[in-house]
Amino acid sequence: MHVCFIEDTNLHGGTQIWVTEATRYFLEKGIAVTVLAPDNSWVAQQCKEAGASISGYDFEDIVKHPDVYLKEWASGLEAADVAVCTVHPPRGGFHCSVYAARVLAEHGLKTILVPKTGTIVPAYLREFYAPVEDINWHVVAITQFTQDYLVSTYGIPEENVSLVYQGTEVDRFTQNDIRRTEARQRYDPISGAGPVVGNVGSFEERKGQVLLLSALKKLLKTDSGAHLLLVGDGPDEEMLRKTTTDMGLNEHVQFYPFTSEPEYIFEVLDILVLSSLYKEGLPNVLLEAMSMGVPVVSSRLAGVPEVVKDGETGFMVEPGDVTGLSNAIHALWKDKNRYREMAQNARQLMEEKFDKRKQFAAFIDRFETLKKNL
Repeated sequence: MHVCFIEDTNLHGGTQIWVTEATRYFLEKGIAVTVLAPDNSWVAQQCKEAGASISGYDFEDIVKHPDVYLKEWASGLEAADVAVCTVHPPRGGFHCSVYAARVLAEHGLKTILVPKTGTIVPAYLREFYAPVEDINWHVVAITQFTQDYLVSTYGIPEENVSLVYQGTEVDRFTQNDIRRTEARQRYDPISGAGPVVGNVGSFEERKGQVLLLSALKKLLKTDSGAHLLLVGDGPDEEMLRKTTTDMGLNEHVQFYPFTSEPEYIFEVLDILVLSSLYKEGLPNVLLEAMSMGVPVVSSRLAGVPEVVKDGETGFMVEPGDVTGLSNAIHALWKDKNRYREMAQNARQLMEEKFDKRKQFAAFIDRFETLKKNL
C-alpha cells in the first residue's frame, strides 16, 4: 500500500497535525507515504523528518501557471494507490482536489482520489468532492453530519462516501502530574485564577475570539477570577491584542504562540472553549481536551454534537451567542460535582470511540478496501 497526502496549505493547524501523525503511523505500519504539499510548508517539513517522500510545488505560482506543475504532481501521484486530499478553500481558479483529478485523468493514473473533509462550506462546488473526470474516487467524511450533507445536499451517491472519525491520541492526552509541573512553567495563569478558560487555534474571524473576549467581560461579573488563554497565531492577532486592551481585559487574558504540544496547555485549563462562528468539522482540539478530562463549551456546529453531548461532556451554544457563551462557562464552573462528572464522561467517550490509533487503522482498512474493489 502506498498513500499520498495532498495538503495544499502553508498553515499548521489541526488538519496538518493530523496529516503528520497519520504519516508517522502509516510508515510505522510499513505503508509507503508521499506528501504533496507546497515547498517549505510546515506539513512538508514535518513529514520529511518523519521519513515520507516529499513532492513540492510553488504555492503561489501554481495558481497563476497550473499547467507548469502537472508533471510534478503526476510524479508525486503515480506510485500511490490512494491520494488523500484535504478539501481546502479554492484559491483563485485553483482547487487542489479538482487539480489532482485533472492530473490523474490526463496521465491515465489508476490512483484512487480520496477527498477528505469534515467542514461543510455551502459555497463549495460539488466537484471539490466528486470529480467530473473519469477517475477512481471516493470521499471520506470525518463526521456523520458531513457524510449526511454530502449525500443529501450534493447528491453524491451513498456508496461513494464513507465515515471515518479521525480520533485523538488518548495515551498522549492523559493527565500527568509530572507534565503538569512543567506546564505551569510554560503557561502561568495568574495565581488563584479560576476558571482558567482556553481557546486554542488560529487567530482569524471565523474562530470567534472577539466574541469570546466579550463573553469573558460578561463572565467577570459573576466569576471575577476568570482568566483566558488565547493560544495560536494568525492574521487577527494584532487586532485581538488591541481589542483585549480596549476592553480593559489585559489582567485577565494571556496570549501564547502556536504549539505542537497542546497537552501542556490542557494541563492548566479548567474549560476549553470553541467559540467558532462557521466552517468547522470536528476540531481536533475538542477531542484532545476531552481526552485530558477537560470539559468544553462549544459552538453548535457541524460534527461538534457528535462528541460534545450537551450537558454530559460539556455545553453547546449557538454560534455568535455571547451571553450564551458566558452563561455556559459559568454554569459549568459553578457546579463542581457536575463539572467532575462531565470531565469523566468526556474522557470515557474518547477512550471508547475516538482513540486515534484505532482510527488510523480504520483509515488503512478503508483504503485497502477501496484498492481491493477497483
